[in-house]
Order: sequence, then structure tokens, then C-alpha cells
Amino acid sequence: MKSLRAQCTTSRPTASNRPRTRVLKPLNMALMVAGWSLALSAGLLDAAQAADIKDVPCRTTAECLAEAARVRGEVSKNDTSRAAELQDIFYWTNRINMASTVMLTERGLLDKASAARIAEGIQHAVTQAAKPGGKRPTDYLQIENIIAEKSGPEATFIHAGRSRQDLLATVRVSRLRTAVMDVADRLLMFRKTLLDIAEQHKDTLVPAYTNGVQAQPISYGHYLLAFSDSFARDSARIRELYARLNLSPMGTAVLANSAWPLDRVRLAQLLGFDGLVVNSLDAGQIITYDVPLEASAIVSSTAVRIGALLEDVHTQYHQSSPWLLLETGSTYTSSAMPQKQNPGVIMTARAKASDVVAASHWMTLRAHNVNTGMTDYKDAWTQARNFLYTVELLEQTARVMKSLRLNPDRALEELRGDWTTSSELADTLQRVSGVPFRVGHAFATAVVNKAREKNWRPDQFPYEEAVPLYAAAAARAGVQPATLPLSAAQFRQSLSHEEMVRTRVGIGGPQPAEVQRQLQAARQTLKQDEAWLAQRQAALAQAEAGLNAAFGKLMAP
Repeated sequence: MKSLRAQCTTSRPTASNRPRTRVLKPLNMALMVAGWSLALSAGLLDAAQAADIKDVPCRTTAECLAEAARVRGEVSKNDTSRAAELQDIFYWTNRINMASTVMLTERGLLDKASAARIAEGIQHAVTQAAKPGGKRPTDYLQIENIIAEKSGPEATFIHAGRSRQDLLATVRVSRLRTAVMDVADRLLMFRKTLLDIAEQHKDTLVPAYTNGVQAQPISYGHYLLAFSDSFARDSARIRELYARLNLSPMGTAVLANSAWPLDRVRLAQLLGFDGLVVNSLDAGQIITYDVPLEASAIVSSTAVRIGALLEDVHTQYHQSSPWLLLETGSTYTSSAMPQKQNPGVIMTARAKASDVVAASHWMTLRAHNVNTGMTDYKDAWTQARNFLYTVELLEQTARVMKSLRLNPDRALEELRGDWTTSSELADTLQRVSGVPFRVGHAFATAVVNKAREKNWRPDQFPYEEAVPLYAAAAARAGVQPATLPLSAAQFRQSLSHEEMVRTRVGIGGPQPAEVQRQLQAARQTLKQDEAWLAQRQAALAQAEAGLNAAFGKLMAP
């Protein structure tokens, strides 16, 4: 039995993923031209030449492509994880065959001798697939034929009360479960990356923007916490989704059950499900849309916000002196302009975010306006590959964030070059001296207008110029006395970016103590989400071991 369990849980190279090496020998100029044309059409030369120019050129095409992928931040996988790649349709069909054999035997619908012979056939199907030239078909009838090579026609007994409808529904939800768990895992790692960077910069002041215009000062830690909290909501959405996702459709046959008294609860338990999709029509024909679409909506939402985060970073490259830049080695040079350092890793990640959103919309369109029971929507997510794209997006964006280098002095210079504390001037007048806010706002507006006329920064504005501006604003509003109630020191302090951030008192603000509290709360939430994922993974591993053990008992001694 050890060999069967090993085959069900270990890697199996296939013809599609074995590395291949080809040596090309150009015979004449025509062949050389043809080779260049093929390379250009495949994008290979463009990708290789886009990488940084090195003192020592790359020696092979593979090395060139690897270097290009590194500087662009490209990721290329076959599936959301190695486990997901191994757990293909063939794998899950055989797991279901194992579970069906166990359940039928326990229910007395299959005698022990027949069960042993069928179990040998299932083991044969699994073990032959791992051998050179082995077969891994995706159609159930073809898999059944392989089992019958060992078990004979008796192998078809395990299909009692079953159909490709409930089999494929179970295969698809099992694979979707793995994909969603992989997304959940990468999302947790990405959140940790943001929190670690936020911890380093809880006191680093940066500009914050509304409507694309510099608005007020905050800390970089406060900024990253905002995104981290939004991604924590995605983790919560995945937890809520999982309760609807991890339900078994197995044992419902085509759509109306059968005359066989199958134990659906036992099948669900053996395959790691927490419960059943109760209605048999729903199980194979309807939940096959809404749960994948719900999962797709979650990753689409994640991608939209990652796109915004990356766009904030990318916008820095519009400036001649950004305060946030990629470290050396994470950009690639222009072939013509020596001064350019192109942020390929950012652009590639942004494109991947668009891929996730586009693929999720594609899934919706495949399901839209299609009558129940059609195949259009049932496996759309595997074709759209949006969960694979999401895993890659999270990994790429984590790399971007780790590669960013923040210049605190330049960020502070950016802040001091604009009047982002002008609202604090009006607020101080109201809070300290009881001046109506609208009067203070009119005064602050006059100060800003005067400063821009004279090209004064906040720390350069003369106090004596502020006094008559306040008197005019107070007089227009009929407020007495019309004397500026702030001293020169108070006026200067109210325009200080550091002071504005330090003196915030509200829950969730950018003041260092509150940012530290938010960090601790975010880490606690992350810890809870990590524990939830570990529990779900452990439950699935326990179910896998339980099925292996139950199936092993059926084997002839």
C-alpha cells in the first residue's frame, strides 16, 4: 500500500513539463533569417535585449531569458503551486475512485473480495501513470479502462450511483479548493511583507494624496497599513467563501441521485469536505457557477487594489527626483537613453493585476446567459487561470515592495514644498482660540494664495504677512477681535508637517503611537488568519491520510 500512497502524494513528471534541450545549427542564411523571424515573433529577442547590459553577455538563450525575467519581475508557473500541479483531473478521479470503493464496501454494497480486486486496479492505474510512457487521461471512461486492465469488468462496480456529472463537479471543486488555499497562503505572505515594511517606516513622513493632488502628511507606515487592512478583508472573505466552497457534490449522480443507497456524508469525509451540497441539482449544475464566481470576485478585488498600490509607486517615476525608487538591479536600462532606469518589475506586476481582473470578467461572461447544465461555466476558472495569475501577482508585488528604497529627506522636502498643513492652520485657530472654522479656512486660503504668489514655502511664510490677512478674513465675517490670536511660534508650529502628524489623536490616525497600535492589531489578525489556514491544511492532510488508510485495508494481504 505504501507505493499507492506515494503515487497519490508525490511528484510525477509528465511529458509536458520535462525540460527539453535543442541544438540548432544554421545551415545557410535562409535558415538563419527564418530563425530570427521565429524568435522575434515569439518575443524572445525583445525580452532578452530588454535586460540590463552586462559586462559579460549571457551565454545561452535560457540565461538571457532568465536575466530578462529577473529585471522585469516576470513569474511563470504551470499552476498555483506544485501541489496544485500534481493534483490534476487524473489524480482527483483516482482519489474519488478510492473513496467510492471504501464507501461501497463499508455500506455492504461491495463484497471484500471484489473490493480487493478493484483496489488493485485503482493502484495499477495510479502506478502505471508514474512510469515512462504512462497514461494520465482526463476522461473517466479512459481511466476506468486502465483500472479494468487489472480488475476486469468488475471495475465498473465502483460507478454505482455515479456519473461524470458528479465526478467532475467533485474534481473541479477539489482543484478550486487547492487554488483558493494557495491564494490565501500567498496573500498572508504579502500582508506580512507590508507589515514588516510599515514597521520600519512608522515614523517616516510622506505625502498622501486625494484626487491625485498632495493633501496631507502621514507616515509611510500608516499608508501601508491602509492597504494591509484591505488585504486582511480579502483573507476574511476567503474564510467566509471556504464555508461554501468546501462542500461535496459527490454521490448525486447526474442530477437527481440514484436508487443506490450511497453514503454521501462518508464520501465527503474521505475527500476532505466539511459538508454536502444538499440539493442534487444544485450540486452538479448550479453551485458550479456561483462559488467559482465568488472566489473570482475576491481575487479581482485584490488585483484592483494592488494595481492602485503599484500605480502610486509607478507615479514616482514621473518625477526627476522621486522619494520612492527601486533599488539598483531591479530596473533595466534604455537601449538609447543612458539616464533611464525602467521599472520593469512594477510594470509587469501592474500588467498581471490587469490579467487577473480581465480573467475574472472572462469567467463571468462564460457563465452569463447560459442555460443550466451547460459546460461553458463549469471549468471556466481553470481556463481563465485567474487564480494562477493572482498567486503570481502577489509574489511579484511582494518583490516590488521589498525592492523599494524610501528617501525620507526627499519625502519631507516634497511635503515642505506644498501647503498640505494649511487645513491644520484653520483647525488650530478653531481648537485653540475658538475661531469659527470657515473664518480660519478663509484665512488659511489667503495665506496659501499669498505664498504661491511669492513662491514661499510653509516654513518661509513671514508672520507679519499673516497678521493683516487674518484681520481681513475676520472683518469679512464680522468676527471680533480681528487680531490673529496665534503667536509667531504657534503660527509656525501649526504649519509644521512633523507637528501635524504627531498631534493627531483619533483612532486610526498617522501618529506614531497609534500606528504602532495598528501594527500590533494587524499582526494579531495576520496570526489568526495564519492559524486558520494551517488548521484547514491540517484537516485536508488528515482526510488524505484517512482515505489512504481506509483504502489500504481493502487491499488483498
